[in-house]
Amino acid sequence: MKRRLTTIFYADAVRFGAQMEADEAATLQRLRRARAVMREQFAAHDGREVNTWGDAVIAEFASVVEAVRCAVAVQESLATLAPSEPDSAQMRFRIGINLGDVMAEGDDLYGDGVNVAERLQGQAEPGGVMVSGTVRELAHKQLAVGFDFAGDLEVKSLQEPVPGWRVRMARRNDPAPEAAGAASDDAGGVAWDLPERGVVAEINRWAAWGRAQPRKVRRAAAFILFFLALNVLGGLSTPWFIFPSLPFALYILRHRDPRVMPWRFGRAPAP
Repeated sequence: MKRRLTTIFYADAVRFGAQMEADEAATLQRLRRARAVMREQFAAHDGREVNTWGDAVIAEFASVVEAVRCAVAVQESLATLAPSEPDSAQMRFRIGINLGDVMAEGDDLYGDGVNVAERLQGQAEPGGVMVSGTVRELAHKQLAVGFDFAGDLEVKSLQEPVPGWRVRMARRNDPAPEAAGAASDDAGGVAWDLPERGVVAEINRWAAWGRAQPRKVRRAAAFILFFLALNVLGGLSTPWFIFPSLPFALYILRHRDPRVMPWRFGRAPAP
């Protein structure tokens, strides 16, 4: 098998089994229409359909930007196919996108790159798109859509979790008020919508900053907090926690994500 780096697009239908049980013929017709929409968008965005397994569709793209654009176009197009049908009869898809190393055998692709895309798809909302941290980092400056941080996702075949980012679709590209407490990325920045003020707001801002950082940075910060807690329990008359914390603080400065700043989380307190 040959290996290559590629962008994997993984789409899977929502409640496909229940729809098949209710009406097989109508469900297959809706699936065919949805696949036709995807193939049209694949061609428009220089993508290649890799395989269709059951109700899933897998494609690859040379460009992460075009893959995300294609995913958004697919979801927007599918939403207009049958707007008058009840929700139970609509064919909706979750889409996951990952940039990863894959093994190619003929026209098929295998490996962790595909597994991660499938895992991201499973965490997307019906009608939504979830991308890996690498995809978001490479694509967010080129796209008009925003990204909402969804947390670190566990993947069975990988030791390290994969940061997941929800694509904020164009039709709802303004931050929703109910999205308070979710990280968002607009114009390359990260925001955290927190209504609290004072000490609670500061704690939440720093906690949000930590969740947006790489795992090793979070571990280093945890050691600093551990030393601080020991120092507080023993009395702060001698602040000895500073010295064992210095190596971890230097590690954080070197390896943190510089785009994510704690003072950018939350609204500024009212004067």
